Amino acid sequence: MAPDAGESGGELPPPVKKKSPAEEEAEKRRKKLTPGSLMKGIIRSGSGDATPADGDQVILHCTTRTIDGIVVNSTRREHGGKGIPLRFVLGKSKMILGFAEGFPTMLKGEIAMFKMQPKIHYAEDDCPVATPDGFPKDDELQFEIEMLDFFKAKVVADDLGVVKKIVEEGKGWETPREPYEITARITARTADGKEIIPSKEEAYFFTIGKSEVPKGLEMGIGTMAHKEKAIIFVSSTYLTKSSLMPQLEGLEEVHFYIELVQFIQVRDMLGDGRLIKRRVVDGKGEFPMDCPLHDSLLRVHYKGMLLDEPKSVFYDTRADNDGEPLEFCSGEGLVPEGFEMCVRLMLPGEKSIVTCPPDFAYDKFPRPANVPEGAHVQWEIELLGFEMPKDWTGLTFEEIMDEADKIKNTGNRLFKEGKFELAKAKYDKVLREYNHVHPHDDEEGKIFANSRSSLHLNVAFCYQKMGEYRKSIETCNKVLDANPVHVKALYRRGTSFMLLGDFNDARNDFEKMITIDKSSEQDATAALLKLKQKEQEAEKKARKQFKGLFDKKPGEISEVGVESDGGKDAGDARGNGGEATSADRGVNTNDSPTSESEYAFEEERPGLLGSLWPSARMIFSSLGMNRCAIL
Repeated sequence: MAPDAGESGGELPPPVKKKSPAEEEAEKRRKKLTPGSLMKGIIRSGSGDATPADGDQVILHCTTRTIDGIVVNSTRREHGGKGIPLRFVLGKSKMILGFAEGFPTMLKGEIAMFKMQPKIHYAEDDCPVATPDGFPKDDELQFEIEMLDFFKAKVVADDLGVVKKIVEEGKGWETPREPYEITARITARTADGKEIIPSKEEAYFFTIGKSEVPKGLEMGIGTMAHKEKAIIFVSSTYLTKSSLMPQLEGLEEVHFYIELVQFIQVRDMLGDGRLIKRRVVDGKGEFPMDCPLHDSLLRVHYKGMLLDEPKSVFYDTRADNDGEPLEFCSGEGLVPEGFEMCVRLMLPGEKSIVTCPPDFAYDKFPRPANVPEGAHVQWEIELLGFEMPKDWTGLTFEEIMDEADKIKNTGNRLFKEGKFELAKAKYDKVLREYNHVHPHDDEEGKIFANSRSSLHLNVAFCYQKMGEYRKSIETCNKVLDANPVHVKALYRRGTSFMLLGDFNDARNDFEKMITIDKSSEQDATAALLKLKQKEQEAEKKARKQFKGLFDKKPGEISEVGVESDGGKDAGDARGNGGEATSADRGVNTNDSPTSESEYAFEEERPGLLGSLWPSARMIFSSLGMNRCAIL
């Protein structure tokens, strides 16, 4: 018996490809065609067998006549036109239905006559293009089309005011952008072929973003690869005045013939013009895939100079380091922040010049003796090479834990140096790697769980030091979800609650410590005492702020006092400390940065009203009311 079509074994129909909105619209318009509404006659045959397709730009001359042969309009000079061909991008440009159906049938160089009924040209219902003034849209017309050229187009501007034709492919995929420095050979002609920038052997140099070339040309070059040759078609909308073309009067469209000789990568690393990386020698590989974006062992030669006149060299690895390069591991705070940010975006063999402000150079890093405070510096850096971090694939459990310990120890060092963000990045890196680690037995599972909990608590401590108390609490919750009686996690979370002003939650965590582990009673008691002090300070501050608020008789107005910014409050002191507790010392002390104080009151705590109504302060502030009167 033959199986039913629905039974297994029958061939499934191919999936139906969903049409794009443009395709659906084209199909809807195509239904308006009827026999005889669009007729084509070939006047001169074209060459080849290729015809235009969607995405191609077509360049053509067009002369429109009535059935009696009277010219209505034309692009040709001999018929009263300007001699400027028309440009359309099939599938993107708005055009009459007869053009949309007729152009894809033509060969390059072909001349054809299209006879169109009114509903196929400008009398079409919902015609997407406006009818020219005085145009006989209700008459049957003849359109003589000469297909000058067509090619795959790169649409640079959405309104088709800038379109690119690739003449010769470039190398690589990196393209220039602001503020890259460009070297290019440029020739320009009007749309009717008049040369306005003659061909020259020497190249033109400019910087993107400085209006040194017309906007449309800059946009087109921004899509080009190294050594690419292209023609960029720019309409008048994108022809802005520049040093390259100071005169633009009378230009409706310009065709730029471009050879991108070279571009120098210039990066504004901070977006404010202070930290600038300028690549002077290209490296090997593809940017940015072959850059040391991840933490790596880097080998560089560099020369450091002060930006005074004349520039003075304060260090040169080739002269001051016995000719040996500097080797350092990125992500460990071993070089100034601006230096490392730029090296991470270099390719092996690349040479770059970096101009750096003091806060990303040596003001927050040990300064060489000959570099004054507040100095702007320049580094000439050559990246010789780098080694990626060791791949954990194929390692034994013991080897994985050894590698994890090395990274954690680096994080601990960075924490002790006060580089909390860098320390957190190290702990996070190990936690990400742990997602792919699978212990084989209970003993390994216990070691692994303890290590992961320790890392989460270190991350929580970093968040605490960075003033991000809610994130610290969320991180502690990851440990407590797996182990609700983890004393150190309770202590860390309770401290974050206290720093956040959530006193009841903090008290619950500290009291729970005592019920779980009697040995933590001393630390929990000390924490509860500190909590009580913070509550008293908050209450005292609230009383001071709202002094007299409830002492007035009905009908009298009381003003809420606002403590001056200079008022003393232990809660406002930065780095306000206490001793490290046994709750910190009791769990994997070698893994955790616990020699620092647990208490860092870095933000003003809410008063009594703020505790009862947290939004009050923000609401009054947004209304510009630093003092409120209550009737």
